[in-house]
Amino acid sequence: MTTTIPAISLDLKDLPKTMRAAIFTGGGKPLEIRDWPVPEPGPGEILVKVVACGLCHSDLHYLDHGVPTFKQPPLVLGHEVSGHVVRVGAGVDPKRLGTAVLLAPETTCGACILCRTGRENVCSDQKMLGNNIDGGFADYVVTTSRDAFPVPDGLPLVEMSVVSDALTTAFNAVVRRAQIQPGEVVAIVGCGGLGLSLVQVASMVGARVLAVDIDPKKLELALQFGASAAIDGRGDDAPKRIRKEAGGGGVEVAIEAIGRPETQETAVASLRTGARAIFLGSSAKPMTLQSGRVMYRELSVIGTLGSRPIDFPVVMDLVKRGKLDAAALVTHRHTLDQVNEGFDELRKGVGIRHVAVIAAE
Repeated sequence: MTTTIPAISLDLKDLPKTMRAAIFTGGGKPLEIRDWPVPEPGPGEILVKVVACGLCHSDLHYLDHGVPTFKQPPLVLGHEVSGHVVRVGAGVDPKRLGTAVLLAPETTCGACILCRTGRENVCSDQKMLGNNIDGGFADYVVTTSRDAFPVPDGLPLVEMSVVSDALTTAFNAVVRRAQIQPGEVVAIVGCGGLGLSLVQVASMVGARVLAVDIDPKKLELALQFGASAAIDGRGDDAPKRIRKEAGGGGVEVAIEAIGRPETQETAVASLRTGARAIFLGSSAKPMTLQSGRVMYRELSVIGTLGSRPIDFPVVMDLVKRGKLDAAALVTHRHTLDQVNEGFDELRKGVGIRHVAVIAAE
């Protein structure tokens, strides 16, 4: 479907009082496209004219699975945002006006012990766009200036929106939390949009990647994104197949990117002695973890969440230099009016990443 997208205006004198936004009114209901007040940036904040906002499975937790948002509905969803700075709050350098930026999904306080020790991604006072505060399925969004990062010249903002979550989250999981080294054998359990990002990053650092999924199409894509082998994850013997393919008694790292107890157990069961399991997928249900197995085989079980803000410029530079491919992840674009159709396709597993294009670049 072809739709004309309005051009961006950087006329700062006459910003509108209202904007169009996709409003979450409660679980089980589609988003409502309606007029919504344009937010005003406070001290240390910026107002961003949204170019694009990615559709994420996290949004489906609120829409379909009864997961509550921290801010009570009505609320603007969307946390994978790129755009242009059109207004700045007190204390923000006016030179930021007009710059293209990529927004971190969560704001940081910069003052808690976690922020002060390099763990800003788990800031004790973080606020998530489209959860704690209004997000990016709208013409404008407000965020903290410290959590908005200049986009290098030549990088398209639509594709860059998925970097703010998928690729940076994968980078944190692979490089910071798992600390994967060249030559290590790594199983990626779950090859959706985030899993394929993990495949890219793990391959980039020199790992031999084993892609694990139950969907042959996703496994085929994983091979295109750099996986060395594709493994059918169905059945109780899936860990045995992974260990056989890995050799040496199993993989050195297994990253679970779905958030299901059974796939988390598969990840742990695929490890060799002394290896590490990384849990990226979120599950509210308990899994079975044999502590004796963890102890006697000196296994490490590590959680990973999002990405440190300081790594956003690093990942964007990797994209600019062609080490990571953000454009290949974006298979579907939708207008704001089509956002519910986009979520329908996401539910069906169509494509890799879906993006709502709000304005022209």
